[in-house]
Amino acid sequence: MKAILKKIVLTAATAVFMLTVSAQQNSVFDQLKANPKKAYGNDCPYPFDKSELTKSPKGYKPFYISHYARHGSRYYWNADLYAQLDTLLTTAHNFNKLTAEGEKFYTKFMDAKYELSTGVSELTQLGWEQHQKIARIMYNNFPEVFKNGGNVYAISSLVGRCVLSMSAFCQELVQCDPRIEIREQSSRFTLDAVVPSDGQNPVKHSFPKVHPRFEKNWGKVPNDNSLREKIVERVFTSTDGLPEKPEKIASNLLHLYTSLPNIAHEGMMGNIVTDDEIISTWERSNLGSYAWVFGPQYETIPILQDIIAKADAVISGNVDRVADLRFGHDTYIGPLTVLMGINGADRDPEDPFEVKNCYQNFETCKACNIQLIFYRNPKSPSDILVKCLLNGIESTLPMATETFPYYKWSVVKNYYNEKMDKVGE
Repeated sequence: MKAILKKIVLTAATAVFMLTVSAQQNSVFDQLKANPKKAYGNDCPYPFDKSELTKSPKGYKPFYISHYARHGSRYYWNADLYAQLDTLLTTAHNFNKLTAEGEKFYTKFMDAKYELSTGVSELTQLGWEQHQKIARIMYNNFPEVFKNGGNVYAISSLVGRCVLSMSAFCQELVQCDPRIEIREQSSRFTLDAVVPSDGQNPVKHSFPKVHPRFEKNWGKVPNDNSLREKIVERVFTSTDGLPEKPEKIASNLLHLYTSLPNIAHEGMMGNIVTDDEIISTWERSNLGSYAWVFGPQYETIPILQDIIAKADAVISGNVDRVADLRFGHDTYIGPLTVLMGINGADRDPEDPFEVKNCYQNFETCKACNIQLIFYRNPKSPSDILVKCLLNGIESTLPMATETFPYYKWSVVKNYYNEKMDKVGE
């Protein structure tokens, strides 16, 4: 009888999970319509989507937060983009190969050229403000965690935009409550817990890379190049004699367009590209993103191991921290999302048209973050619950639970440890 009841409970939990996933599936294109910048993928500025949080089970209160975040909005990461566009537009202007719309774009680009080339890869004001706001939301959502101030440990990659994102976040937490004590660190000693495959990490790993199953069916998805052709035609009367081929020109223009909201230069490109056009090509670009984050997922195992080890240290009372914060890059938080199976990101469908239902590249937006919130009931202190927030939204984990969005920490930890143990270096 107990076995039957257990089966019924697990079946019900699975049904709840599937209903949650189904709702997510139905909302993907609705989300793009509501916020077209989500179609920009990992160039999307943090959306600050509003969501009601589920009350914790009776008697349970949050006491600890484990967090990983990408840096906030920045200038384009590679100086080549700005340099190539500078050469291209200057050449086309000098040879009278720009359309009227192209000339307007040329003027605006040249006005901003010094700023763009100087700011390459650096955090923008928007990026700073994103992490300030996320920190305040965290504080306001979980005041019990910080009720006595408390100790916080924050680490980041060695890259400036990550260090500054950490600083913005931590400063805001202290503004919320000056009693909070924060130790910030950006050093080679902590790289394994935030950017494990960094060349400066003294701990060396060799994890296997994998390929998503949809790749063998990639050809089923139409590759429509008409948008790229239209964009080039809107800027240039002819590309003959220009320093780049039309395919490269279109790619650079699209990269610039989706980066502009992050650097306060929306409108620079006029009507050369529209958000509706970006949305129309989103599904195929999302496939590329999924392949990109799926392949190196095992490289984030040291991060997940650090999350588990630090949480257990707090739970056991060996450490008195109220939060552990990590600041890194999309190249880690994207694969970490897959490794952890957040919202089904580890499902690995064969059908390429199903990929959008388990991973959306706008979830790896600027300042994207994973927060694990830990709960304890004083009457049963060893019974720990955990809730996962992805970009502030309650999210599913790949194990059964009777109390979604709350999961038993012992079940979560065992699941991840078993999964990681199966992966050999």
